[in-house]
Amino acid sequence: MRIDLHTHSNASDGTQPPAGVVTSAAEAGLDVIALTDHDTSDGWDEAVATGERLGVRVVPGVEISCLRGGVSVHLLSYRHDPADEPLARMLAGSRTSRASRARLMVERLGPDTGLRWEDVLEHVHGGATIGRPHIADALVARGVVADRDEAFATVLSGRSRYFVPQTAPDPVEAVRRVRAAGGVSVIAHPAASKRGSCIGDADIEAMVEAGLAGLEVDHRDHSDAERAHLRDVARSLGLLVTGSSDYHGTGKRNLLGENTTDPEVLARLDALAEAGAGVTGTSPR
Repeated sequence: MRIDLHTHSNASDGTQPPAGVVTSAAEAGLDVIALTDHDTSDGWDEAVATGERLGVRVVPGVEISCLRGGVSVHLLSYRHDPADEPLARMLAGSRTSRASRARLMVERLGPDTGLRWEDVLEHVHGGATIGRPHIADALVARGVVADRDEAFATVLSGRSRYFVPQTAPDPVEAVRRVRAAGGVSVIAHPAASKRGSCIGDADIEAMVEAGLAGLEVDHRDHSDAERAHLRDVARSLGLLVTGSSDYHGTGKRNLLGENTTDPEVLARLDALAEAGAGVTGTSPR
C-alpha cells in the first residue's frame, strides 16, 4: 500500500482542483492520500467523492499555519470535525491573516516590480486561501522571476525587504484545538532548515504534551542528517513517523509518492482519530 499524507489543491496554493489531485494520485499508483490545503477544508468533499470513484482513499486534512517564537510551524491536522467552532475560528483567522499579509507584500513589491493586487487575484481559484505562492505565480507571469522556487529564494524569502511576517496561532494551542475537534496532528517538515529557522526539540516536547501524534520526517526539504535527528526525537518521545510529498501540482517540483508513510503508521493515526471522536461526539471521516 502506497500512502502520501501531504498534498495541496487549488483550494489553497496547489495548481489542480481537488479531483485533479486525486486523479493524479491514482495515476501515480497511490492507494491513500491526505488532502491538506492551507487553513481550509473546502476541497474535502470533491476529493473524497473522486477517491471513492477511483479507488483511492482520501484522508481529509488541513495544514495549519502557526508561529512559535517568531518561527513558522506548519501543523498537519487529520480527520478533525470541520464543524468544530473553535478550530474553525482559528482557521478563519489564519486565512484572514494570510490575505492581509499578501496585500502588504504586494504593496511593497509594487514600486519595484509593477505588481498589482489584481495580478495576484488572477492566480487565485475561487475562495482559495491566498498566500505567497499566488504572489509568486503573479511574479512569474510578469517575468520578474522564472518560477516559484526562484520567487521564494529571493523576493518572497524571509530575508527579503518585501517580506511581511504572518499573524498565526501558537502550535501548542493548535494541537489542543485539533485534538478537541477529534483530529490527529503531525508537524509538517519540522527540520527543513533550508526554509529558514526551525523550532527546537523543547518546542516539540511542548506540543507532545498538548497531544501531538507525529513528525513528518521523510520530506524532500530534510537532509539525511535532519531525518536521522527527527527519527531519534520521534523515538524518544513516542511519536509516529510519516513521509509525504507536499505535492502542489505544477506549483512545486515535489512529485506524488516521492516519500510515503508506512501502512502501520496510518492504522495508528486512524485509531487515534477514532478514539478522538469521543471528545466532541462526532465521527471523523
